[in-house]
Amino acid sequence: MRDLFPEDWKPKLKRAMLAIDAWVDFSVFRSASGSREGYERFSTFMDRFHTAGWRRWAVELTSEGATLGCAGGVLLLALATPAFQLTADGDWLKKSELAVTFLDRYGNEVGSRGIRHNDSIPLDQFPDNLIKAVLATEDRRFYEHFGIDIGGTLRAVVTNARAGGVVQGGSSLSQQLAKNLFLSNERTLDRKIKEAFLAMWLEARLTKNEILKLYLDRAYMGGGAFGVDAAAQYYFNKSARDVNLAEGAMLAGLFKAPTKFAPHVNLPAARARANVVLDNLVEAGFMTEGQVFGARRHPATPVDRRDERAANYYLDWAFDQMKQLVDTLPKSMTERVFIVRTALDTGLQKVADAAVENSLRQYGQEYHASQANTVIMENDGAVRAMVGGRDYGASQFNRATDAMRQPGSSFKPYVYAAALEHGFKPNSIVVDAPICLGNWCPRNYGGNFRGSMTLSQALTHSINTVAVRLSVAIGDGNPRLGRNRIVKLAHDMGIVTPLPDTPSLPIGADAVTMLEHVGAYATFPNLGIAVKPHAILEVRTGDGNLVWRFDRDGPKPKRALPASVAADMIKMMTNVVESGTARRARLDGVAAAGKTGTTNESRDAWFMGYTGNYTGGVWFGNDDYTPTNRMTGGSLPAMTWQAIMAYAHQGIEIKQLPGVSVPARPEVKVASGKQIEQPPPRPTILSKRGAEILVRVERMLDDANRAMTPLRPTVSTDKKNQALAPTDDANKPNAVASALDSPPRSGRN
Repeated sequence: MRDLFPEDWKPKLKRAMLAIDAWVDFSVFRSASGSREGYERFSTFMDRFHTAGWRRWAVELTSEGATLGCAGGVLLLALATPAFQLTADGDWLKKSELAVTFLDRYGNEVGSRGIRHNDSIPLDQFPDNLIKAVLATEDRRFYEHFGIDIGGTLRAVVTNARAGGVVQGGSSLSQQLAKNLFLSNERTLDRKIKEAFLAMWLEARLTKNEILKLYLDRAYMGGGAFGVDAAAQYYFNKSARDVNLAEGAMLAGLFKAPTKFAPHVNLPAARARANVVLDNLVEAGFMTEGQVFGARRHPATPVDRRDERAANYYLDWAFDQMKQLVDTLPKSMTERVFIVRTALDTGLQKVADAAVENSLRQYGQEYHASQANTVIMENDGAVRAMVGGRDYGASQFNRATDAMRQPGSSFKPYVYAAALEHGFKPNSIVVDAPICLGNWCPRNYGGNFRGSMTLSQALTHSINTVAVRLSVAIGDGNPRLGRNRIVKLAHDMGIVTPLPDTPSLPIGADAVTMLEHVGAYATFPNLGIAVKPHAILEVRTGDGNLVWRFDRDGPKPKRALPASVAADMIKMMTNVVESGTARRARLDGVAAAGKTGTTNESRDAWFMGYTGNYTGGVWFGNDDYTPTNRMTGGSLPAMTWQAIMAYAHQGIEIKQLPGVSVPARPEVKVASGKQIEQPPPRPTILSKRGAEILVRVERMLDDANRAMTPLRPTVSTDKKNQALAPTDDANKPNAVASALDSPPRSGRN
């Protein structure tokens, strides 16, 4: 032990510790001395640059400016980087946007969407009064600023502050073009920052005249027209070269709010806006009051297009589908101009529009309802008509595809279908009695309980407690498991939005859209086969080459329900129409099935129904979720659905629902004298047999055309409709394509 720990180890340790302490102290002392000496040498050196008086102030300001400038430069670089990333595509100026011309199911052109570049009119051929009107209204200092009009922006800020709102825009013409080319219309600070940097970038890359020309060619002008020339053609049936001062002022007034001031929608507002443009011309010094006097006295008169009510909600949705479909086409395809034949039935669309408007005009005030939407589609998923709201000019929000509303009892068929899958039968006995899940206790619409009844009777009378009890039974006593099985079935049938798990889910407390709800209901008449709602039937390039067809390239139907379950649901839901809550939806000579739906305080009223030919839904309510006046799904929605479907089934081959015969009954009497004005008779159209023959002929011709493509000259895009437009020459392939599903000229095929 003494060898391991000698007795003198403690003195040695003390000496070692003292040595370390001395080394540390010396090092600190030497470092401090060195630093002090270095600072003194630096101070002596800097004294050579000592300034005083005005020179010192100049140096200080320069130093601070350099510091702030460096910091500002770093900040600007950080802000500019996201904007300049949008210009990474070196071909941004030549790259064409998606441009689509839409045809209805019969081959008639019904509208267009997207930007079709039109550089056919050089800038120097636009009328001088039109150019002056645009500059006087949109950017008077366009040829003076560097992309951002600082003075104009400050003036707009002061004016808006005084008015307490946005009454004057501060964006320069270059900024507006940057927004049109690279950005969206969202009103955010991030977009405004990007817009400013992109405007300066455009000014550095293009001349002023090139920017002005692009602005005139790319701006949306309402009515589906992009660019001043397209707007002149649409509103005045003339080239932009030929517009007079009054017409030019009306066109220049569209840049601010094309939908609000579109003359075919609101002519008084368009003329008032044109008068403001004339004031701007005088105020800017571009014209005198005497020069604009004639235009004030004789305002522009646009072409009357009131009878050309386009299916705008439908076309917006079809364009969204087309934008998704383009990404799936072969990467080698660079085509951006397409002709798309849709499933749109223009006759049925007009009737649907009229039925919604008539219902709201007659009963909207009584029921305190201001909005509605509807979707009518074939049972294979082809949407024939869509109404996204009462007035597209007032609101472009598509309530049929985007509005999330509670379906109420119209959700119950998914619950009952899950119950049938779980072993229940239509004649199984269920009990209508109080039930509580935790603190939630559902009640029936009338507030009473009916006791024992069959499953079919419970659906016919829309009993809430039975739907909740079924959700428990489906889960074998576990309500959460039962609701999960209901949600899975609803998703399999076509509901795509998430359905949160809540106790009230079985009675329709989770929101859905009309489009997906209609698509899911089509599973019943299809005997359990789920289909996808779609607008596009076929896509052709600008020269007429077929590149996509739904029946060949679209998603395939899939089974979501056993056929026996779907057949039982059809019989049960037929009773809802015949003797239940939807008696106002009865159709003469056509078996119909469906379900009504009404939410708390009557905020939403639905009727969802189907026949052997079509599936459709109608919703009434208010955008702000205010309650209606006791409106139920069996009232106005069912009546409107009946009016639309009565027209849809005229002149066609009627398909009966599987297992259901046409009920023999006397003429339907509508309670309380309420009746929707019936549409005029529908023209006779092709039978399914005739349509199938034409489809086969069309496909044979398409195959022949593809084989002969190298030998065929290219068709100009200016004749884009020649490929599918109706023609009197029945021997041409185009005549066959346009005749698909089209009305025969005499008799019924």
